[in-house]
Amino acid sequence: MPAERVLMRRIREILRLKYEAGATDRQIARALDVARSTVALTLDRARAAGLTWPLPATMGDAVLEALLYAGTGARQGERRKPEPDWAHVHRELRRPGVTLMLLWDEYRAAHPDGYGYSRWCELYRGWEGRLSPTMRQVHPAGERLFVDYAGQTVDIVDAVTGEIRAAQVFVATLGASNRTYAEATWTQGLADWIGAHVRALTFFGGVPAQLVPDNPKVGVEKAVWYEPGLNRTYLDMASHYGTAILPARVRRPRDKAKVEVAVQVVERWILARLRNRRFVSLAALNEAIAGLVADLNARPMRRLGVSRDELFRDLDQPALRPLPAEPYVFAEWRQRRVGLDYHVEIDGHYYSAPYRLIREQVDARITARTIELFHKGERVAVHVRTSGRGRHTTCAEHMPSAHRRHAEWTIERIGREAARIGPGTARLTALILESRPHPEQGYRACLGILRLARRFGADRLEAACQRGLDIGARSYGSVLSILQNGLDRRPQPAPRGDEPPLPLHSNIRGSRYYH
Repeated sequence: MPAERVLMRRIREILRLKYEAGATDRQIARALDVARSTVALTLDRARAAGLTWPLPATMGDAVLEALLYAGTGARQGERRKPEPDWAHVHRELRRPGVTLMLLWDEYRAAHPDGYGYSRWCELYRGWEGRLSPTMRQVHPAGERLFVDYAGQTVDIVDAVTGEIRAAQVFVATLGASNRTYAEATWTQGLADWIGAHVRALTFFGGVPAQLVPDNPKVGVEKAVWYEPGLNRTYLDMASHYGTAILPARVRRPRDKAKVEVAVQVVERWILARLRNRRFVSLAALNEAIAGLVADLNARPMRRLGVSRDELFRDLDQPALRPLPAEPYVFAEWRQRRVGLDYHVEIDGHYYSAPYRLIREQVDARITARTIELFHKGERVAVHVRTSGRGRHTTCAEHMPSAHRRHAEWTIERIGREAARIGPGTARLTALILESRPHPEQGYRACLGILRLARRFGADRLEAACQRGLDIGARSYGSVLSILQNGLDRRPQPAPRGDEPPLPLHSNIRGSRYYH
């Protein structure tokens, strides 16, 4: 059985991490929760297809897939290349002055048709990874920013109610200079997590090549079938800043030793100094933390004799990438399916999508102000976010050119189904369709009413629709309420025309009295 193809969105992320962020195959595999062989095969296909990064803005997912998989199966007959003695290579690397480049030159001298240098290094790193070596990590300047939440919290007391609420403390530190950033947030939720990252990058004034979190559930999704690996919003933020997210390995504290030490320093140097202070707002707490962070970074480190700020100016600052023109705006991603009325529901409001996507699944990118809809990586709709449950926001260009033809077929079908139940049902559904700006916006209500026949029976539904017509009800919810409360079984009130006339009496005022 052939292996399932990788999503085009994930292939784009593999290419970005490799050629823009400079990540290794192993790091990419860990970041995206895919096999390393999948990463290597994807990069091989991209090279064979002649693809370069960045990809053209006009290249859609369908074109990318056709280029990558046009030659599927072509490598089955490829001859295996001579395999080096990796144990010998590993021993030779311990000699003074011996490098991987030197050993590869000797390998190619013996095997001219052997592996290229990049593939040779990749195979060696894979063999070496099984040895579990213990070694001191070296962090190049501007390469990694380690992020985590401290285990200690700070209490904030509401000045009015006296309620005590614990604030979380976010910590970020650069690998080369150890320059540290800290701030308090109300929660460790996604919005606070992303916002703390944005403010930390602003504090450092640049973007590192990699972000290294400690596998927090808010940013790294492990057991989610629909979207394994990194959270979509977290990836979106990293893409905006042109960096990569490479989570530390689970239960591998050496992978994040920098931030572990930074958290300890923040707890001892900052939080311990604030233990006797009383804070009544998050802003007041962050103001106090910012002052102590400045003191921490300006204080000379005992063993090096220089401060974190000085190391930052000499090492990390020149190597950081520039910040984008605009900071990242928090966006939440949700999957939605386009309904028969070519609208998708988000927080009770309906937003239109191109009619050709009816029944298709789309990705909704939701910010505080906008709603963006994506289909297979292509943005297909943009709306201003609007309040109002049950209401519709519709773009005229999303409606089909043969709109009436499509609408008449659907309305006719609804009318036939309603007529089979009874004239009251047919009349009510017709009024619902006529009352909407676009008839398709009434499809959901009409279909919901017709399906009530399965639950309550056709006779009761017809009686409920008649009752709804009499009282002016024009919605699915009203008909359902009538059925649930048994109002369809109660006798109809007598019409006003059947009421007896008022008796003539001197104490009864007529209509003339009020005019």
